[in-house]
Amino acid sequence: MTLHKTALAGALFGALVATPLLAQTEIKIGYALAPESHYGVAANRWQELVEERTEGRYVFRHFPSSGLGGEREVIEGVQLGTVEATIVSSGTLANFVPETGVFDIPFLFRDLGHARRVLDGPIGQDILAQFDDVGLVALAWGEQGFRHITNNRNQIASPEDMAGMRLRTMENPIHLTAFQTLGAAPTPMAWPEVIGALQQGTIDGQENPLSVIVSASLNDVQQYLTISGHVYSPAMLLVSPMVWDTMTEEDQQIFREAAAEAVGAMRGFVDSVEESGMETLRERGMDVGQLSAEDRAAFQEALAPAYEQYYTSYDRDQIEAIIATE
Repeated sequence: MTLHKTALAGALFGALVATPLLAQTEIKIGYALAPESHYGVAANRWQELVEERTEGRYVFRHFPSSGLGGEREVIEGVQLGTVEATIVSSGTLANFVPETGVFDIPFLFRDLGHARRVLDGPIGQDILAQFDDVGLVALAWGEQGFRHITNNRNQIASPEDMAGMRLRTMENPIHLTAFQTLGAAPTPMAWPEVIGALQQGTIDGQENPLSVIVSASLNDVQQYLTISGHVYSPAMLLVSPMVWDTMTEEDQQIFREAAAEAVGAMRGFVDSVEESGMETLRERGMDVGQLSAEDRAAFQEALAPAYEQYYTSYDRDQIEAIIATE
């Protein structure tokens, strides 16, 4: 073999050996809110840990602020493999795994600690596993916090104050039933449409955790905030089986552990906003009210017909086990 051919053969062999080391898999991650939100905090932490621990074999590309569409569209993209990962609210998850709806029952959780213990325990983990059956890999429960009501009509202190209120909700049958029972006019709407609808007066208000209300600057388009804490709102970190099934077990474990740490960062963000959010929104000019214990009891009483409906859809023993969790 001539010197030239020997050198060429060596170069080709070197390229073949080096190619696997250079191979990267792009992880497109879509989420509904801004990079500065709790979604962005979790997505950035997830990215940081995965890229570091896989030595750059996986590289994240972010599509925040509904850059890939509404949450239902993004979840369907994860199923199809056109989107590799997402962080989503629980709002549309019941359309894929109905059992997730149990966590949306109003006034089910006492506080954030109670909710986190349920989600991280057997009940929450059993529901995560059910996503395998619908073409989704659910790695961890994230969090948004307790949901509160904003509107441009009036402050809310009783169920009667909600009569006829055109309130944007997620595509969630549990929420729809609750607000219909309270006499409001719930209007399911994808998040990207909400700000415009509030500006135009198509709807009177919406309901979301403080983490969303603050990060989305809803004070720019809403006058009243009622700290109602009517529903705890989890989130979820999902990966497409199309990319998951190509990973080694080691890389799958890296993604799973990094997701758990990302949830820790997300919950830390929520804790911070829960402490400061009301004052932040007051400073931004919102009229802020808060339901008293007696007010909450009146809402629970008004929701009695809705609870009877929930018991026909969800296991009463499971609901009682959630309530009894210490």
